[in-house]
Amino acid sequence: MIIVKSREEIELMRESALIVSKTLGMIASEIKEGVTTLYLDKLAEEFIRDHGAEPSFLGLYGFPNSLCMSPNAQVVHGIPNNKPLESGDVISVDCGAYKNGYHGDHAYSFEIGEVAPETKKLLQVTKESLYVGIRELKLGNRVEDVGNAIQRYTEAHGYGVVRELVGHGVGQKMHEDPEMPNYGKKGKGKLFVEGMVVAIEPMINMGTRNIKQLKDGWTILTADGKPSAHFEHDVAIIDGKPEILSTFGYIYKALGIVSNEEEEFRKTPLVL
Repeated sequence: MIIVKSREEIELMRESALIVSKTLGMIASEIKEGVTTLYLDKLAEEFIRDHGAEPSFLGLYGFPNSLCMSPNAQVVHGIPNNKPLESGDVISVDCGAYKNGYHGDHAYSFEIGEVAPETKKLLQVTKESLYVGIRELKLGNRVEDVGNAIQRYTEAHGYGVVRELVGHGVGQKMHEDPEMPNYGKKGKGKLFVEGMVVAIEPMINMGTRNIKQLKDGWTILTADGKPSAHFEHDVAIIDGKPEILSTFGYIYKALGIVSNEEEEFRKTPLVL
């Protein structure tokens, strides 16, 4: 059952989402060659707690850390460790924060040093597909309209769309209805309603869509060992249209990137 949020609840969710956004912005300033993912995880936990929130992922279903950090062929759910990042790596950083009874949850894939052009393109197309999908989150549409848009956009570039892992509703629980797959048929799935909030998160592989899981019970890998990319936003339906509650703006500020990609999904400009 889709849990509809009031405007007041959505504003509380926006606060949680922006704590995640700020955390990822802090990570963007720290993530580089030679740094370990476990070090970044500790920084993130401290940052989230310093902002009056709790790490959503820590202990969730038994997960041992505050960040899911998934480099290169890891798709999602990578466990932070002491292996230093290397130039040429790409890494998905997925973060959650819980404050005022509501979760924020989103992700960004970072480049470390000099990344291969074909891998850069994978990240670019995957991020573009996120916004392609968000445009379909509106009254009159259904769940698979979002997935279909993401699937068509990414498969047109020859990429594989992961089937076993999907986006989801978000609110007082980290994972709520509806599931939001990154594939599907137009006109299928649950009908969107005013006040719903979902995490849309394309997980796109350079090669096959097939995946496998490590013996740690968490880490998901591409079956062919090729890189994967992952981007995620929290999005609400307000006045029938999608409005992004999270932002990559803090990441872009840290990295010196200029972008207006989020403007069409905001009623008022975001002040960082």
